[in-house]
Amino acid sequence: MTAVPETTDVLAAAREQVLGRGEGLTEAQVLAVLRLPGERLSEALQLAHEVRLRWCGPEVEIEGIISLKTGGCPEDCHFCSQSGRFPTPVRSAWLDIPGLVKAARQTKETGATEFCIVAAVRGPDARLLGQVREGVKAIREDGNDIQIACSLGMLTQAQVDELVEMGVHRYNHNLETARSHFPEVVTTHSWEERWDTLRMVGEAGMEVCCGGIIGMGETVEQRAEFAVQLAELNPHEVPMNFLIPQPGTPYEHYEIVEGRDALRTVAAFRLAMPRTMLRFAGGRELTLGDLGAEQGMLGGINAIIVGNYLTNLGRPASADLEMLAELKMPVKALSDSL
Repeated sequence: MTAVPETTDVLAAAREQVLGRGEGLTEAQVLAVLRLPGERLSEALQLAHEVRLRWCGPEVEIEGIISLKTGGCPEDCHFCSQSGRFPTPVRSAWLDIPGLVKAARQTKETGATEFCIVAAVRGPDARLLGQVREGVKAIREDGNDIQIACSLGMLTQAQVDELVEMGVHRYNHNLETARSHFPEVVTTHSWEERWDTLRMVGEAGMEVCCGGIIGMGETVEQRAEFAVQLAELNPHEVPMNFLIPQPGTPYEHYEIVEGRDALRTVAAFRLAMPRTMLRFAGGRELTLGDLGAEQGMLGGINAIIVGNYLTNLGRPASADLEMLAELKMPVKALSDSL
């Protein structure tokens, strides 16, 4: 990786390159942003906000997520309380169809335009796909036109095609971390297997949702690597999670990401991906608190998950909606996203 010369001001270069031309930063430039001193953080956040407004607009997309199948996953993702390989408090459970319909209805009532059905699996079997199909049908029969996304692990081409046929318009499958760091985080499957699923999803015409978790022992260089790998994927959406150390997992004693580092990472990722939807996801409450969340919304973020995050509690949807109202940020309407 070529280092940015010390005489180059990365934010000045970004103003011309990213804000002016819509071209994301290179890996070396992202690293330079991640290494900016604390006194320049507000400058980086302001520029990231300007980039978001220029290339994405002022609207904020709201999404709710629900776990259709919780716990008992055979994979060993070291951050995850739903892995059946670790002695966590989470137990395997399924949500019934009426519960799924109710959750979708409640999600739409918050003003959300997106409802994501999640399952803790390596990949979906016939039973799970059947439950998803039945759930999507029941949500539509309930008169709910909210857009439906899924996160069901790694897919085959036939499964991708089946989800498209069901009307699932977006698929989430996180790469989680930089390719060079992934073997330290997961050993039961490869980064390349995840990439292959994302490639098939994109080629099938579904929107690609792919992000990861900051704070899993990666270096600052690996955060820069991850940002440009995501940019290469050209996802519609990147969820930004910050590690919540889960009891019983190998990462239960990891330190929480410091707020300023989290905000610096938000700004750097926005400058790497000027046209991508950047979504606050799990861990923002623990890492940033209320004030930090507002700073993130004014530093490049343009989407949020409201309510809870699978096995972790989030903020009430009303609190996030109040925050957006105070910041005078319009919520994306369902009619604008159809």
